Amino acid sequence: MSHLYSYSFERNADWSREYPGQQEIQDYLIGVAHKYELYRHIRFNSSVEEAHWNEDRFNWTTTVRRQGDKEKEVSETYQVESDFLISATGQLSQPKYPHLPEIEKFQGKIMHSARWDWNYSIRGKRVGIIGTGATAAQIIPEVAQSSSSLLVFQRSPAWVVPRHDHPISQIRRALYKYIPLVQQHYRASIMDERESKFEPSFYPKSTKHEFVKQLCQKHMLNQLPGEANASLRQQLTPNYPFSCKRIIVSDDFYPTLLRQNVSLETSAIVNVTEKGIKLANGTHHDLDVLILATGFHSTNFLSDIRIYGSNGYPLHSTWSKAGASAYLGITVPNLPNFGMLYGPNTNIAYNSLIIQIEAQSLYLSRIVSNVLSAKRSGKTLRIEPRADVTDAYNRAIQSKLSGSTFADTRCNSWFKDEKGRITNNWAGSAVEYQQRVQRLDWSDYEVLGTATGDVLKKGVIKWSRRKEEGAWSAVELSTAAVGMLVLGILGLWFQLR
Repeated sequence: MSHLYSYSFERNADWSREYPGQQEIQDYLIGVAHKYELYRHIRFNSSVEEAHWNEDRFNWTTTVRRQGDKEKEVSETYQVESDFLISATGQLSQPKYPHLPEIEKFQGKIMHSARWDWNYSIRGKRVGIIGTGATAAQIIPEVAQSSSSLLVFQRSPAWVVPRHDHPISQIRRALYKYIPLVQQHYRASIMDERESKFEPSFYPKSTKHEFVKQLCQKHMLNQLPGEANASLRQQLTPNYPFSCKRIIVSDDFYPTLLRQNVSLETSAIVNVTEKGIKLANGTHHDLDVLILATGFHSTNFLSDIRIYGSNGYPLHSTWSKAGASAYLGITVPNLPNFGMLYGPNTNIAYNSLIIQIEAQSLYLSRIVSNVLSAKRSGKTLRIEPRADVTDAYNRAIQSKLSGSTFADTRCNSWFKDEKGRITNNWAGSAVEYQQRVQRLDWSDYEVLGTATGDVLKKGVIKWSRRKEEGAWSAVELSTAAVGMLVLGILGLWFQLR
């Protein structure tokens, strides 16, 4: 819901619906970028290849490869030096392609959902989609409307909750625009509702967990009613706890499976042929298009970028063995003056990631400001989290996660790495994470350089978090709205006198 899934400092009163489409969300983000003049700081058609920490200069050298043909005429690569380096690559940026035998033989069109070819029309085509996760559930209803036939290859079913999407009226939009407290109240009410999902999502033995699971089953029965759909409901019912994998939020996924031109296939894929897909039950399906809604390499944080910290420390040599980890999901031992946004163990499966990222930004800004302040005064500063503090923090996180729904062995999710370690999810609510990172204790860090004394004497730095929860009661909201309206009328009256 974009009234919550958007920046707290740049709220949009004019969302057209509760869950707007891709174009509307992109327009919002472009508008934010223009408003804050971000484009002049962005280099497009570029990929970061590697970054090295320079111990003698207390800074980073990052190697960038130009991607555009025109840009490459100047030089294919160049280097940038910075006093601080922040990764904002996220957890879902590298498409994961399935290992399907002989897929290279397919003579039709193959597209990953994250690498969509907008120049290719699927209208009238025979389409196959591999996957029934969150991405597939969004694609399937749209593809079904224009393809001649759609075959959905399900590897494992997922829990589906209602989306309750609907247009937002012009009256509501006007209220949000001219009485901001109304929008603030609505945003807070969504936050409260999302935070209430933490307990049933995280604790498999809670009574709320079973209650939400029953709601999912009721939602399926309502949308796939009757004895005629009993077999389909059985195929779509997971054998693992609610929230073990990412939850699907959809109003139209189930109804789409009842369309005349849509079929669900649960038999295993044996191999891909020139004309389509052959299944374990002996069936062969002819296809024109194969869409891979198979997710991302979510646990390979920064795998496309070679990061070398102090003394040439290669980040991925450690992460590949023990799994990705960081202090608060933000800073990493042996990587001085380095930070991450949406790093290891910061994902939340039931609330807005914008909340997490804004909290991390506030935390990192305190570290960065000290590094830049030291440089402006002609001093040096090198900051990295202590290894023992980081290890203790991650042991506590993993201990709590081990009793969570995410740890259930009956499902493999993108929350876990190949060894079964939960590297992506946070072990608490969004508010708990905000509270955890609204203070910077310098004793958690190794601080070196000529500005060390200036920093350490500050002790613990605290700041106010961006509080989103706590919707007002109807009486409080009405009183505040009437008060603001009266003030507005009085202000207008005085201007017209």
